[in-house]
Amino acid sequence: MTETRADDHRRTVRPGEVWAPHATAVALHLPAADDAGAETVPLTDAGGGWWTTDRDLPHGTDYAFVLDGGDPRPDPRGPWAPAGVHGPSRVFDATRHAWSDDGWAGRDVRGAVVYELHVGTFTAEGTLDAAIGRLDHLVSTGVEVVELLPLAPFNGERGWGYDGVSLYGVHEPYGGPAALQRFVDAAHAAGLAVCLDVVHNHLGPSGNYLGEFGPYFTDAHHTPWGAAINLDGDGADEVRRWIVDSALRWFRDFHVDALRLDAVHALVDDSPRHVLAQLSDEVAALAAEVGRPLSLVAEVDLNDPMSVTPTAEGGWGMTAQWADDVHHALHALLTGERHGYYVDFGAPETLRKAYRDVFVHDGGYSTFRGEDWGRPVPPEVDGHRFVVFGSDHDQVGNRALGDRPSDALDDGALAASAALVLLSPFTPMLFMGEEWGARTPWMYVTDHPERELAQAVREGRSREFGGHGWAEMYGADEDTFEVPDPQSPATFEAGRLDWDEPTLPGGVRMLDWYRTLARLRREVPDLASGDRTRTDLTWAEGAEPVDGAWADWLVLHRGGARVVVNLADAERTVPLGTDDELRVLASWATARVVQAEDGDRPQLLLGPRSVAVLAP
Repeated sequence: MTETRADDHRRTVRPGEVWAPHATAVALHLPAADDAGAETVPLTDAGGGWWTTDRDLPHGTDYAFVLDGGDPRPDPRGPWAPAGVHGPSRVFDATRHAWSDDGWAGRDVRGAVVYELHVGTFTAEGTLDAAIGRLDHLVSTGVEVVELLPLAPFNGERGWGYDGVSLYGVHEPYGGPAALQRFVDAAHAAGLAVCLDVVHNHLGPSGNYLGEFGPYFTDAHHTPWGAAINLDGDGADEVRRWIVDSALRWFRDFHVDALRLDAVHALVDDSPRHVLAQLSDEVAALAAEVGRPLSLVAEVDLNDPMSVTPTAEGGWGMTAQWADDVHHALHALLTGERHGYYVDFGAPETLRKAYRDVFVHDGGYSTFRGEDWGRPVPPEVDGHRFVVFGSDHDQVGNRALGDRPSDALDDGALAASAALVLLSPFTPMLFMGEEWGARTPWMYVTDHPERELAQAVREGRSREFGGHGWAEMYGADEDTFEVPDPQSPATFEAGRLDWDEPTLPGGVRMLDWYRTLARLRREVPDLASGDRTRTDLTWAEGAEPVDGAWADWLVLHRGGARVVVNLADAERTVPLGTDDELRVLASWATARVVQAEDGDRPQLLLGPRSVAVLAP
């Protein structure tokens, strides 16, 4: 098993070789069941900070590195961590898997229905193999891309995965790397593409030994997690290769179709060519080689179209990026929440701007940030290059109680939210369970064995939600309000999906609605289009918010199609804004096209707390 480097600095990295430019001596540690039987093999200085060996390490061999006589450390490129993040790495030969997806043509993420899931809480077993058993559910729902929250090894068993310490491994409790290959193979057989969420901007606090090997971090830049990844200082070429090679490996050896790149604004890079541009170009080259589309989706908090601008035009060349402003505008309008970063959102005018311009803050003042923020997205940029959602792991899990929109909204509002996301000009994403209106919370969880670290996480979580109006929002007393303990197994178990819910009457109805919306997106060209210039929003002029939430009708115009929402508690007659004869394709409650009293343009008579979809 080898890893082939793909640029001017290409190098084949064999198991047992390592980059450790600051070490004066490096040895390969080969543990044995009996400590007395462990073997230490000196490595040879190959120049450029690389240390090599002639020793062949076959699949399944456990190994670690000893730097200048110190303790054995796992491989920075370790592909398998069966003993945990502090134990030795294990050689994984990716070519051993007999792939059955030769006929898989791939799937570009743009315009697809994406489904975000956390392996640990998606099923009762919490493994990749168990998740395979639910792929038919995703297919029948209309999902086209399944996005897995990070699988990188982290300390403990339970967690979100964003504190992983290896870019190359798969968390052993999920099944390890072989289980990921089985999952991808099964997904492709079911017609589903697979997106893997990866974290390049920081490593977790436990099991991170990179600093001992070389200049993986720099104090020249700082991030919310401390020192930044070194992308532009001494030794940065190899650090960049460590990142890019890991991405190419997921595409090449594990056949994944897309990577979601976490918080790329924290990849601070002042070099002439940003690491994301380098990654984009190398992934494009690999896509041409393998003959199928490979997508890169960035999470970025800059509100800057540079992320999706081609590298030839000076951009980062991402296939798509997340657009949080669309979520904020929709969530604030439906719920009436205005705390934190929702302060500038909630009005229908704001939702209209989000649909038409993607970024609400595109150069204007952001109250939450206290400064002007963002840049406009040119109108010709396809809306499919922006991923939107009514909820996701962050927007649920980073709430004090991990409560879903289903805790605050009735089924009519949930149905409306689904339609406004799935039939938008963007790439829609669902968060696991929302398709049946799941009532299970999904909270922030950790499993740090280190007592001091565990306590620091508990205290930090409590501080984060103390005194910011969360108790009042939940109708609780400020003095007695408590944030669930992220270290408690009960907190984790509470977030596990309840697969009985979609079989109950309410779950059946909601799931059928999501399936209908996904079908309409496939069948009606105007609803599938990413053309933002043919998207608009109208609403009841002069309406006032009720209890902080805007509560009357609005219409999403998608070319000739319409998505009509009535959030009032009474029936409404809604103007459709067209002379075309429209028919109701689907509705949550009673919906009937009628003529206006003056006999002019058609209108829609829509029942309370409902949504309807119309097209010529």
